[in-house]
Amino acid sequence: MSKSTISTFELFAMFPDQETARVYLEGRLWPNGPRCPVCGLGERITARKEGFYRCNQCKEDFTVRTGTIFERSHVPLHKWIYAMYLLVTARKGISSMQLAKEIGITQKSAWFVLHRLREACGPKLEKLRGIIEIDETYVGGLEENKHQSKRLHVRGGSNGKTAVLGMRERGGRVVAGTVDDVNANTVRPVIAKYVEAGAMLHTDEATVYKNVPGFAHETINHSTGEYVRGDVTTNGIESVFAVLKRGLVGVYHHASPKHLDRYVDEFAFRLNEGNVKNHTMTRLDSFVRGTAGKRLTYKGLIQ
Repeated sequence: MSKSTISTFELFAMFPDQETARVYLEGRLWPNGPRCPVCGLGERITARKEGFYRCNQCKEDFTVRTGTIFERSHVPLHKWIYAMYLLVTARKGISSMQLAKEIGITQKSAWFVLHRLREACGPKLEKLRGIIEIDETYVGGLEENKHQSKRLHVRGGSNGKTAVLGMRERGGRVVAGTVDDVNANTVRPVIAKYVEAGAMLHTDEATVYKNVPGFAHETINHSTGEYVRGDVTTNGIESVFAVLKRGLVGVYHHASPKHLDRYVDEFAFRLNEGNVKNHTMTRLDSFVRGTAGKRLTYKGLIQ
């Protein structure tokens, strides 16, 4: 049986320089040849020199970086690939301090690189189907440790914490993200967007999940100590939240509400396309395809 992983040594041999990385990225982003990221056409493209192209339709010049998370970055492309490799192979993520040491850039630049990478991890729109476990968790610091002006107030004994709604297809993919509050008005549209109509929802006894139109529903009563009843359980999505919280506390230490969705996307990606059951290069291929159309500027990040 062939192995499903590659070592860092093997990765460096595959991508020793920016040129090998460029060729790889072009092959994944443009499988049918160069395509203009401005107008979207690929019929009238002229190669000006290696890696540089002109669209004769809209008269724009472009490279494989244009219109992706790599645009206007001074970090060489082979270092970007190594950063992707580190992010998909580290179960709980990698800190900006560690990435800075690994690829030889400043911590500030590494922080920006990581957020660009997380931007590429956003959820795909293919809907979850079958049995879907749904639950919410809360992420954030204790209110007594915050200045009064920064304290938030939400229900359920979770003051100051950000609510994260998670959905896991039984034996399959995960979709998760922040919500302003956990109520029918916020939860139902998310379920409708990401879950195929007619699916079976498994939740705890919270009333917010009851009678969601278009779905079958089974509940587990945690308040009575019930966690599994036949095949009804929410243990799968709860295990996702456990990994998320261990990573946020143990690796990242803190994630502001403003950036939390990107961190959640990162963890969800590692459970989906970035799953360890997939070959390392398959995971990297999926990661690269997610970079198109996902440019994130530093100004947009910090505003």
